[in-house]
Amino acid sequence: MAIPSEMKALLLKGDGYAAVPSGTVLEAMEPYVEYGTIAVPSPGPKQLLIKVSLASINPSDVMFLKGMYGQPRLKGQPAGFEGVGTVVAAGADPLAQSLAGKRVAFATGLSNWGSWADYAVADAAACIPLIDTVRDADGAAMIVNPLTAIAMFGIVREEGEKAFVLTAGASQLSKLIMGVARDEGFRPIAIVRRDDQIPLLKDAGATHVLNAEAADFQTALREVMKAEQPRVFLDAVTGPLASAIFDAMPKRSRWIIYGRLDPDATVIREPGHLIFQHKRIEGFWLTEWMRGSAERRVAAVVEAQKRFSDGRWKTDVTAVVPLADAVARVPGELAKPNGKVFIAP
Repeated sequence: MAIPSEMKALLLKGDGYAAVPSGTVLEAMEPYVEYGTIAVPSPGPKQLLIKVSLASINPSDVMFLKGMYGQPRLKGQPAGFEGVGTVVAAGADPLAQSLAGKRVAFATGLSNWGSWADYAVADAAACIPLIDTVRDADGAAMIVNPLTAIAMFGIVREEGEKAFVLTAGASQLSKLIMGVARDEGFRPIAIVRRDDQIPLLKDAGATHVLNAEAADFQTALREVMKAEQPRVFLDAVTGPLASAIFDAMPKRSRWIIYGRLDPDATVIREPGHLIFQHKRIEGFWLTEWMRGSAERRVAAVVEAQKRFSDGRWKTDVTAVVPLADAVARVPGELAKPNGKVFIAP
């Protein structure tokens, strides 16, 4: 395949981090990226150049665009953390060479050559060769959500309690976790903000679905906590809602934070719980988890591909937006509930 000298991409307008948080909703793309032309990069010794077929949009992408993620922006570089495509050039490292010509799911990590472009650069170690039965839509969303789902459900399984709590219950990630939980006889307690999401999550495997906006939420929360005694709380939201949930949980509970969809202050209502009830607060970052056991990582990759191939998992697609139309269309598509939005070069 002939590789052109230039490509189209959504290029970052901002640099570094934002001085003032601007919320987690992407009201418009224009302040953060522009559709433009840039030179096609060359991969380093341990990297791959990938012709992008489809790129996903995750909450972490939105936070990154707005300068609110734990990684600085680099002005003028393509955005986008994840995608699927074909390797068209590979560095000299043996692992990179072994992936030449293959269709891969990839995460751009710290390469600063994101997936919202005709071509992306990714470390070979952050790429997964895909079997033919995995759709592009599933491959483009293979790493961030599915591997996080398997990793975090592993925490639930190791803790030994069948019930556990999830915020952002209608997210693609939460639905993947609930699918695994249902298969293994666990009892997810999903927290949402809309009544119309309740039947969808019951179908996805939730044992209980609570609407945080309902007038009786606090009462319902206390009743479910008393009945189920969940000791793991997987939280993408933080803020006042998460504080209330953690306060209602039983002794020896673990609050595992992997996102911050609510920019409001997160208060520990009763610090004594950390002392006398042995409660814990910790964070989860997939990048760090993937740097751990290679055996564990490979097992997760195999499990994710099997689940997508046999239909136990499926990526709910809201829209596939052409790269050239993304600045105008993406915010409106992201505002629609219950599915993922993709960008197609």
